[in-house]
Amino acid sequence: MTSLNMNERARDLADVMAEEASGLRIAVASLPGGARVIDAGVQVDGGLNAGLLLSEICMGGLGDVEYAPLVLGGENWAGVQVRTDHPATSCMASQYAGWAIQVEKFFAMGSGPLRAHARVEKELFEKLGYEEQASCGVLVLEGRELPSDAVAAYVARKSNLSPAQLTFVVAPTASLAGGTQISARILETGLHKMETLGFDVRQVVSGIGSAPIATVAKNDLRGIGRTNDCILYGGQAHYTVRAGDTELAALAAKLPASASKDYGTPFYEIFERYDKDFYKIDPLLFSPAEVWLTSTTSGRTHHAGKVNVEVLKRSLYPE
Repeated sequence: MTSLNMNERARDLADVMAEEASGLRIAVASLPGGARVIDAGVQVDGGLNAGLLLSEICMGGLGDVEYAPLVLGGENWAGVQVRTDHPATSCMASQYAGWAIQVEKFFAMGSGPLRAHARVEKELFEKLGYEEQASCGVLVLEGRELPSDAVAAYVARKSNLSPAQLTFVVAPTASLAGGTQISARILETGLHKMETLGFDVRQVVSGIGSAPIATVAKNDLRGIGRTNDCILYGGQAHYTVRAGDTELAALAAKLPASASKDYGTPFYEIFERYDKDFYKIDPLLFSPAEVWLTSTTSGRTHHAGKVNVEVLKRSLYPE
């Protein structure tokens, strides 16, 4: 597959963030080894505009993200709309948080286009048939701790780049920018579930979706609950797919979050039910609330799932 230069696209977006740092309420620093670190909410406030740029960086510059009013259950919600004509590449080869970064006591899941260059997740990238040979790399980290020089050196070594060629962008879950970029994963969560179900995501031609934005929680653990609920109970995703009706009808029935045995209560409650062990939660829960799959072969659309405003309210507006 021809390289789409996601790292260069993301670096240009990161450059915009750096140039507009004060207006975006973010901070930019260089580590001793030369890596650039953009803080979008750890030691600074960050904000909604930083969240848009962060979201597009996650997608390797191949997705468009914008704020949009949503009508769910007859009520207005603040939300994001996401679209891409390169779903498998922008979502699975970049946006998906699939690279576990662990150095001493530091741990974070990495997303962003550097994954397509480093290809640490060999099995996934073999399925996607995509790689980049980049001269720079951008990695997004979701967490409360900024990466150290040791973290940058580790990532550089795994990527066969120098630390000076790297940019890290960081935002916590319970932050405006962090919450935005998670809601902007509405298409990615559906694609990831398709991949889990054994469907070749390279057959997805384009995608457009929306999800409400989580209210900022008092801590990141609560934030994980709210941000997940925005996808599971309020996310809507439309995919155009190069496949026939029989295959898409079967896929659509399994795709929404409601197809999971763990569906039906706020995510934080599910998390507590399983003693706060993510690996005990049904992996098929993590997907949009509602999906539409349009076949390029027949022109027919297959729909499944629905939004659940009641659970969404319990999560985002607790009493």
